[in-house]
Amino acid sequence: MQNDYNHWDALTILTLCERWKEDKTKTTQISDQTNGMASPQVRSPELRKDSVTKRWVIFSPARAKRPSDFKSKSPTTQSQQQQECPFCLGHEHECAPEIFRVPPSSGLPWKIRVIENLYSALSRTLDDPFAQNHNPNSSGSVGQVLGGFGFHDVVIETPVHSVQLSDLSPQEVGEVLLAYKKRIQQLATHDAIKYVQVFKNYGASAGASMSHSHSQILALPVVPPTVSTRLDSAKEFFHETGKCSLCEVRVEDLLIDESSHFISIAPFAASFPFEIWIIPRHHSSHFHELDGAKAVDLGSLLKLMLRKVSFQLNNPPFNFMIHTSPLQVPNSQLPHIHWFLQIVPQLTGIGGFELGTGCYINPVFPEDAAKVLREVHIPE
Repeated sequence: MQNDYNHWDALTILTLCERWKEDKTKTTQISDQTNGMASPQVRSPELRKDSVTKRWVIFSPARAKRPSDFKSKSPTTQSQQQQECPFCLGHEHECAPEIFRVPPSSGLPWKIRVIENLYSALSRTLDDPFAQNHNPNSSGSVGQVLGGFGFHDVVIETPVHSVQLSDLSPQEVGEVLLAYKKRIQQLATHDAIKYVQVFKNYGASAGASMSHSHSQILALPVVPPTVSTRLDSAKEFFHETGKCSLCEVRVEDLLIDESSHFISIAPFAASFPFEIWIIPRHHSSHFHELDGAKAVDLGSLLKLMLRKVSFQLNNPPFNFMIHTSPLQVPNSQLPHIHWFLQIVPQLTGIGGFELGTGCYINPVFPEDAAKVLREVHIPE
């Protein structure tokens, strides 16, 4: 019976995705997919706990029958208007100061620019919050207060307004990844910086305020709590098993694609439908140790995953994040930490239950999502 359930789950997901691609604006009730025959049997709900995040996730495929399932108000469309875009070629003077560009020569047309964020969440001009004789606790406070010191940068991935990251060649995506690496290495020279988060928001509902393809880098004087939880979970797994949790993560029915140096999977306890993790095959704790050949290899797999998500799910908004290790900690002390890149298509909303409990409800089992994405063939 388990095989029957898996068959129907995959079929249901494929059908729903096709229906969603054909008309995402419809809100009519999803009709019986079997033309009058008995509806396919749906797997029972299941709770899974992720060994990396320690987060519980409820898998409830019955919720996939709701009209809102896998629907977005509209596919993400990118503006072709360039006249008012400060990220476009020729508008460099409208941006915050440039940190560096690729290629570095000002005499050559740039391909990538890393600039300060004009609307920075943190201030790079404030004093180090942990400087000598500085008291981080405000008087009478019920919690700890630090000055908002840190760095907030923008990586402009292309000078062409209409080109997205997934449109670039693997070599060009690799150059973007190496720009992340270079900036992280620069930020690591600041003793006050403890953690660097690289992320990309695509589409307004995913948090993007500019349609020109870009990503962001935030450098913090603290290690965020979600990162600390991930590190503690990895350490606990290592102490119990003697192994790194992500070195052991490869499971065939969760595998989507692979390259020479990386694999892409649907995580065992995915918090979101069609969530993807791209993981180095061999143990690596720090993203910024990525070399040129591996950057191109990762660029190829990242490009493929973004194209599959766009093609199968009708170009949804998405976020991707690079989860790496805190700075200033050498690899020799991190046998349990393995960096990875997470892609989250924005297909469902977060409600009161998720906000109240920290648990997520996912209507798609990851093995079904992996099967769907594995079988996507991108037209030439």
